[in-house]
Amino acid sequence: MTSKPKCENSAPCSPCLSSGDTVDFDENLIRITEISVLGELPDPFMMNDGHRICDATEWDSRRRELYTTAIELQYGTQPPPPEFLTVHPICERLGIDFYISSYRITTGTYAHPVSFLMYTFTPPHDGPYPAVVDGDLCFRYVYDREFIRTFTDAGIMLVMFARTELADDIRGQGRGNGPLYQAYPQYTFGALGAWAWGYSRCVDALERLGTVDNGCVAFTGHSRGGKTAILAGALDERAVIVNPNATCAGGCGCYRMKMKAITEDGEEVESEDLAKLYRYDAGYWFGPQLGEYAGREAELPFDSHYLKAMIAPRLLFVSEAASDIPANPVGSWMTTVAAQEVYDFLGVPQNLYWYFRRGYHEHAIEDVQMLVNLIRHRMWGEPISGKFYQRPFPEPQRIFSWKQPGAASE
Repeated sequence: MTSKPKCENSAPCSPCLSSGDTVDFDENLIRITEISVLGELPDPFMMNDGHRICDATEWDSRRRELYTTAIELQYGTQPPPPEFLTVHPICERLGIDFYISSYRITTGTYAHPVSFLMYTFTPPHDGPYPAVVDGDLCFRYVYDREFIRTFTDAGIMLVMFARTELADDIRGQGRGNGPLYQAYPQYTFGALGAWAWGYSRCVDALERLGTVDNGCVAFTGHSRGGKTAILAGALDERAVIVNPNATCAGGCGCYRMKMKAITEDGEEVESEDLAKLYRYDAGYWFGPQLGEYAGREAELPFDSHYLKAMIAPRLLFVSEAASDIPANPVGSWMTTVAAQEVYDFLGVPQNLYWYFRRGYHEHAIEDVQMLVNLIRHRMWGEPISGKFYQRPFPEPQRIFSWKQPGAASE
């Protein structure tokens, strides 16, 4: 593959926009039948002592405070970096269209080591490559050729691991089951925290192997894997692009906004909320405190825009499906727009992307193609797709009145 020069303009400005690649729906694709607002989104610029930050130099201090709420309250205290890490090659072969390699990563503590398999799928030419790390190997068959080739045909390495090798994902079993809990029993992380830790260990391994272009490592995942991907991206700044896909409640949705809508196929569906997650017996995904707020989400000291803001100034791409109503598409849009205030404040408005496609709850090839487009835009100046920034519903009234510090209407 012939490399193109990197684009000097990082914003999706008119010279870089694709005019031919657009959505095939309007803002009435789904029909909103009910929106319930439980309260205003909290101000991400307000420090815990009541002081509102006024310039970007204060953001690091505020971001450390967000960690306590958006991370620790929601997902528990997180496992630390490992005491050691080894990468053992297991198999390497050339497929029809890409190279397949597998490795066993052994890491954790010396007293309680943990191990898991990592697979890499690389283009059939020399690296280093931009890389996408995806923990959903436990739910996506390893040789899903179309999924893999969407990356490798575009010159991108796909890295996959089965996150459930680190922490179990079994309803009714409760928190604390799986190898990583034995290594770090003093921490309160749920399964999402354990799985997110795996993303970082894959990056450690890739750095050892020397095949990845560290200028463009992306994290992605779907549903509970999407929750994992955005948590991993908030924790590990080596993720230059973070792409949570269809995360539902506890990820990119909105705790303070609920909705009902008629899907494109005519069925009325309601969004998922915190109480439903706990009725689903998914509390083991989270830290021990979050369940206390089921039914009283308005009292949470954060909402999903805090987690999204923690990715800034790096690139965040939130991908959703219009008729995936349980994922709360309106709430996801609302908290993304709220997080945009932080991106604007930090001087990187172009680094926050969102899009909706037709359809329902899956990690579709179109979703992957959109991520590939962003990676190739960053690496080689490919025009940005016209599918970004198109709503499948009319713009709702915003549920926050604050603006970034210094904004004209503040």
